[in-house]
Amino acid sequence: MVRHSFTLLLVLSITASCSSWYRSARAASQEASAQERNEWVGRVLQRMQSVKPGMTRKNLLEVFATEGGLSTGLQRTYGSRDCPFLKVDVEFEAVGRPSKDADGRVTVIEDDRDIIIKISRPYLAWPASD
Repeated sequence: MVRHSFTLLLVLSITASCSSWYRSARAASQEASAQERNEWVGRVLQRMQSVKPGMTRKNLLEVFATEGGLSTGLQRTYGSRDCPFLKVDVEFEAVGRPSKDADGRVTVIEDDRDIIIKISRPYLAWPASD
C-alpha cells in the first residue's frame, strides 16, 4: 500500500513537472512565433515603402500586384505581393500618351513607363477582385 502511494505520488509529481515544462516551452514557442511574425511584417512594410514617387509603374509591379475594384489608368489600388491584405493607393502621370481621351475622360490605358506621382501609406484591407 505504501509502495502504491509512493508510486502514485511519483507519477503525479512527474506529470506536474512535465505539464509545467510543456506550458513554459509552449509559451516560449509562441513568443518566438510572435517575434518571427513581427519581423516578417517589418520586412514586408520596408519593401512596400521602398516604392517612391518618381519611380515607374514597372518598379511598382515588382513589389505590388494589381488589385481589383474601381480604378483608372492613372489611379489604382495595389496589394503587396507578400501579403494581399496590405495595400497602397497610387496615382500616376501618363508617359508617352495623353492622360485624357478626346472626350476629356481619364484614360484607362496603363503603361510600365508611367511615373508614380503619389503613393499612400500602407493600409490593411480585404483583397478585392473584379
